[in-house]
Amino acid sequence: MRIAVTIFLTDETITPTALARELEQRGYAGLYLPEHTHIPVERATPYPAGGDLPPEYGRTLDPFVALGQAAAVTERLGLGTGVTLVAQHDPIGLAKQVATLDHLSGGRFTLGLGFGWNVEEAADHGVRWRTRRELVRDRMALMRALWSEEPVAHDGEFASVRASSAHPKPAQKPRGPVVGPRTLVGGAAGPKLFAHIGEYADGWLPIGGRGLSESLPVLRAAWADAGRDPAALQVVPYAVLPTPGKLAHYAALGIEEVVLQLPPAGETEVLRVLDAYAAFL
Repeated sequence: MRIAVTIFLTDETITPTALARELEQRGYAGLYLPEHTHIPVERATPYPAGGDLPPEYGRTLDPFVALGQAAAVTERLGLGTGVTLVAQHDPIGLAKQVATLDHLSGGRFTLGLGFGWNVEEAADHGVRWRTRRELVRDRMALMRALWSEEPVAHDGEFASVRASSAHPKPAQKPRGPVVGPRTLVGGAAGPKLFAHIGEYADGWLPIGGRGLSESLPVLRAAWADAGRDPAALQVVPYAVLPTPGKLAHYAALGIEEVVLQLPPAGETEVLRVLDAYAAFL
C-alpha cells in the first residue's frame, strides 16, 4: 500500500520544499494539499467536523504554487490537490495550471477535486450553490477539451471554449473517458457523486474513509454501469489518522493508496509525526 500525506500548509508551517524533500527521502508516495482562497469572517456555514473552524483554513498556501515548489525539489514524489475547488476557478486558467504542473513534474500530478462546503467562500466567487455540481461537471468537460491532443471545442451550460491550441498537454495519457492528469473526486457517498466519478474521473477520494465496506459495492456498480474497466477504479481514503487495523481493513478492500493527515505545524512537529507514521510505510 502506498502511503501519502496531506497537510494544511500555511505561512506559519513547515515549507513546501522542506516537507517535499523529507517525504521523498523517507519513502512516502505523495503530498496532497487542500485549497481555500479565503474564509469570510461572517460565516453561516458550519464547519463539517463540528466546533470552531480551525485557523489554518484561512491561511492556506495556494496549492498549485506550493506543489510547483515541491515538484522542483523532488523526482519521484506524487503531487496532488485535496481538493481543488473547481467551481471557484476560471476553467481555462485552471486547465493551464493543471497541465503545466503535470507536464513539469513528469506526470506526477493528481487532480483531487471537490464541490466545496463553505457557502460564503463559494458565493464570493459567484457560485450558485444549488448548481455547483453541474458547474464543476461542465468545467471538467471544458478542461478535457483543452487537454485533448487535437483542438476540440466545448459549448456547455456554464462556459464555452473554441477549438484551441492549448499547450502544454498533461503528461498522463487518456484513459477511457478521462483526459488529463489522474483525477479523483472527493465527497460523501451517493448516486450523484458516483455518477460524476464514472463519467470523468479515475476514482474516489473519500475523506476519512468511513463506511467503505458499504459504499464500495455501490460505487463499483455505478462504475460498471458507466462502462468503465472494473480493474481501473481507484479509491484513496483521504486525511486518515492511521492505525494498523484501519490500514489492514483498507488493504482487505483492495485499496492501494491511503493519504494520512499531518498537523498544520512547524518543521519539528511535522517531522516527529512523519517518524511515527514510518511504521506504516
